Amino acid sequence: MAQPQMAAQAAQAFRTLRRWQRLKIHVPVTVVVRKQEKTVFVQARGQDLNEGGIRVFVGTELRIGEMVEISFTPPYQGNPMTARTVVRYRRGYTYGMEFVTETKEDAKKVESIRSVLRTMKIE
Repeated sequence: MAQPQMAAQAAQAFRTLRRWQRLKIHVPVTVVVRKQEKTVFVQARGQDLNEGGIRVFVGTELRIGEMVEISFTPPYQGNPMTARTVVRYRRGYTYGMEFVTETKEDAKKVESIRSVLRTMKIE
C-alpha cells in the first residue's frame, strides 16, 4: 500500500526539480534532417513539450548531438512553429530534442514557442 504512494511522491519531487514543466501533447511533427547530399523530411509525433525542448517519436535513426529542424503546430494554435534542435537523448525511436538559440533568428523562434507555452496549461 505504501509503494504506490511513495512512487507518486517521488514522481512529484522529480517534476518540481525540472527547469520547466512538461506539456503533454500528441501532435504531428515534421523533422527536417539536412545531410550534405540531401534533405530528408520525416513525419513524427510530438509527445512532450517544454520551454527547453520537445520529445519526439520519429521512425528514423538520429545521432546524439545531431542538429535537426522541427516544425509542428501546438494544440489550439493556428500557425505551425519551427525551431532548430539538437538531439540530446534517445530511447529507441524516441528522442529528446533541445531547442537551439545560437542565432537571433533561433532565439526569436524559441521565444515564440515559449510565449505560446505560457498561455497553455502545463501539467
